[in-house]
Amino acid sequence: MTTYFIDGQFTSKDSLNISIDDRGYYFGDGVYEVVKVYDGELYTAEEHFGRLFQSAAKIKMAIPYSEQQLIDIAKELIKVNEVQTGHIYMQVTRGASARVHQFPAAAVTPVVTAYAIHNPRPLSNIEGGVSVKSVDDVRWLRCDIKSLNLLANVLAKQEAFEAGCAEAIFVRDGVVMEGSSSNAFGVKDGVVITHPATNLILNGITRQVVLRLCKENGIPVEERAFTPEEMYGMDEFFITSTTSEITPVVLIDEKAVGAGMPGAVTRRLQEAFARQIPLSVAGE
Repeated sequence: MTTYFIDGQFTSKDSLNISIDDRGYYFGDGVYEVVKVYDGELYTAEEHFGRLFQSAAKIKMAIPYSEQQLIDIAKELIKVNEVQTGHIYMQVTRGASARVHQFPAAAVTPVVTAYAIHNPRPLSNIEGGVSVKSVDDVRWLRCDIKSLNLLANVLAKQEAFEAGCAEAIFVRDGVVMEGSSSNAFGVKDGVVITHPATNLILNGITRQVVLRLCKENGIPVEERAFTPEEMYGMDEFFITSTTSEITPVVLIDEKAVGAGMPGAVTRRLQEAFARQIPLSVAGE
């Protein structure tokens, strides 16, 4: 039986007690993180939980635990649920109170909920690549906050799914932004190109890892805006996220990317990424 964490206690799913008055339910008033687990260990935990606190601060919400306490909770969930390859989901809502838009009184304590699940690496997508579809970016202007307000992302992902694609790529005012649940990268003449980390995209942890790997491996990078026309003309394209790692894109809007197969720079970055995780997992 899966063990969950909520409001200071480890419990079973059947015993979960989530209030109908939780502001996460009413308003999406909260933030969250997804942290990858490799070989029973958290990957980039400090970066993820650090961003959780940053997101909470941006919406003026105090998390009732320290960063280390949240990491310890995540580790306990991994242990009791015997997760080897998977991920931690953790969210913090502003708490339960009467449904009014303004913040509740200070006495209302934010609610932390978390679980650990098995989730194998998406090796088929990593190896063979995926198709994506561009969609209009109708989200709000604070995409840098990893909040629970994901309806626009859900609609975009569904549009891509109905078109037989794995991901939607947001385009705002003629500029390629990111995926509905990923960051987007193009490669042109050996240079990796990605939108800069502004308020209009989420600065993904895997995005940050990729930029570091580029630096360590002498791969030039340009963090700049680029257009859909440039996107279609890229030699390579890939998306990144905690659960998708570095996934090549071989078709964009039914147009082949480069030769229509994962490219050399993408493969080089995948290999560099795999060297950071346990060999038993990298070789799955």
